[in-house]
Amino acid sequence: MGSGTSSKGELKLVGVARASLEELLLDCEDFLRQRDLPLWVKDHPRAKAVRKLAYKEEKSYKTYKAYIEEGPPEVAANALLCLVHQTNYLLDRQMRRLEEQFLDEGGFTERLYRSRRAARDNRNRRDERY
Repeated sequence: MGSGTSSKGELKLVGVARASLEELLLDCEDFLRQRDLPLWVKDHPRAKAVRKLAYKEEKSYKTYKAYIEEGPPEVAANALLCLVHQTNYLLDRQMRRLEEQFLDEGGFTERLYRSRRAARDNRNRRDERY
């Protein structure tokens, strides 16, 4: 989390990203359905091939370009679906981590309060010694 972003704000932004990807997922599924094109199931060999690309080192858009730009529309839509599912999985993990962190540490305002309180307590103890 960036220093300028609160836990609450970051959770909200991840939620917005997740919702946007859900819209893209539905759009890709609609695209396939409206054109009577097959939707790859999770264990489809081509779906497995696309998912496996995520484990390549130094991957970029070029890694997926053949599926997105150079194949037929069915391949592009299904490849995008695979990528959306993978991204959603990662966002879900990030959201769980952020929620746990928020529960353990509190939000920015709570952490700031604890820091101020600790500084004030330290000053008071120092003043009491003199």
